[in-house]
Amino acid sequence: MPHIDFHSAVNNTLSNMTRTSGVIDQTTLCRLLSLTPAYLILDTTINSQGGLGRWSDGFDCLVDVLLALHKKEQLETNTISEASKACSECWSVVGSYSGLPSESREVVRRIGSRLKTILDKDGFRYRGERMYAP
Repeated sequence: MPHIDFHSAVNNTLSNMTRTSGVIDQTTLCRLLSLTPAYLILDTTINSQGGLGRWSDGFDCLVDVLLALHKKEQLETNTISEASKACSECWSVVGSYSGLPSESREVVRRIGSRLKTILDKDGFRYRGERMYAP
């Protein structure tokens, strides 16, 4: 079975989700978010030339969905908390796994910055509710 990169996995999952129910299932989003650290290693190991880009495209796509849900006031605290946790875990992977491309740290920082735009000013809460914070 050929490897499916993170961007393809995200796109396939979101397409199936919206095609079958027309609704974004945030439990499924949380599952995808929980896979981001593993896919970071997997995609960059299997595809040393374009793996980081494909992984980044997948994570960016998830963040786009989260930002859209936030704008519609439908984003659940658990989902943004899982995104924060995923970003933190990816940051740990980047800091501890020497086989990643040098620009990996900046990619994770950029994605984390996008997520921070919707947090409360303290950076530890979303709409007044406590969420995961490293």
